[in-house]
Amino acid sequence: MRHFDLAPLYRATVGFDQIADMMDRVLASDVAQPSYPPYNIEKTADDAYRISIAVAGFSDEDLSVEVKDHALVVSAKKSDDGQERSYLHRGIATRAFERRFTLADHVRVEGATHENGMLHIDLRREIPEALKPRRIAIAKPQRTTAIEKDVVDAQSVN
Repeated sequence: MRHFDLAPLYRATVGFDQIADMMDRVLASDVAQPSYPPYNIEKTADDAYRISIAVAGFSDEDLSVEVKDHALVVSAKKSDDGQERSYLHRGIATRAFERRFTLADHVRVEGATHENGMLHIDLRREIPEALKPRRIAIAKPQRTTAIEKDVVDAQSVN
């Protein structure tokens, strides 16, 4: 696999460190992407999103949802209930996991719900008023007539 050197990008730009870091993470070939637990990301409205993660076998106390450094971190660790169990077949994986989602600027986590083995995390993009597009009114130029100009010239001479 090719290795991309992003050093020229760092030299030629200012303030795009997050984009370059994200590209480094995406292009890193030595780190295998985890596939557990499975998840969906859906767009529920123009500025609203929902991440749904399959967390069968975990209780609310086993799950943790945190936001830190522009990243949403969802982790789980199965608490030991003290019972020794003997499985004939174990198909429900309840191993510990940590899943990270990088959040764009101005994306806020509204809340999380856990129902029917699914953890739903609702997100909303809130663009500040200063960054929203605004319409600038075009003013008509003030026209001075030749008579007004002559009056102004006559007053400045006298």
